[in-house]
Amino acid sequence: MIPIYLDPEKTRVALVGRGPLCVRRLEWLRKLEAKPVVFSDAPSAALKEAAGFLLAKRLPEREELRAFQAIWIADIETEDARELAASAREEGVLVNVEDAKPLCSFHTPAIVKRGKLLLAAGTGGASPAAASLVRERLEQMFGEDWEAAIDELAAAREVLRAGGAKMSAISEDARARLARRALVRA
Repeated sequence: MIPIYLDPEKTRVALVGRGPLCVRRLEWLRKLEAKPVVFSDAPSAALKEAAGFLLAKRLPEREELRAFQAIWIADIETEDARELAASAREEGVLVNVEDAKPLCSFHTPAIVKRGKLLLAAGTGGASPAAASLVRERLEQMFGEDWEAAIDELAAAREVLRAGGAKMSAISEDARARLARRALVRA
């Protein structure tokens, strides 16, 4: 597996689905500041409400798929998901089909978000339950206080870089700031 983080401002994503799994994935994407186009030929009431103006009440046409870099598919019958996933891959799009590991070109990790700090746990689709347990541990280990710490580190980094500091000095400064906040050992 190759872990990467996609910038939601620079990555066009789509979500295709009909029901509760699709709603859950939409909430997950929004938590990460993504604004996916949501395709559904038979949206549940909850999906209509959750997607709002982002909802296209149909499945995507093959030509539309190439406009996206990543597509999540949820709550679609296996054969339809298989065809949609194959078409997307042929168009060069990364695809995740919920709970269908053989159809996926990427897997969605369990995440912990603390402001700009994003921690991810994944098993490559082998055990989403194990990834969720690891996420729970990460939530305990990385509390809400990390959000302010990361903001402080980002501001300090900019000042140090503007002053010509080397990467080693920036790293030492970050470690010292985190130690002062008792988030790491000195």
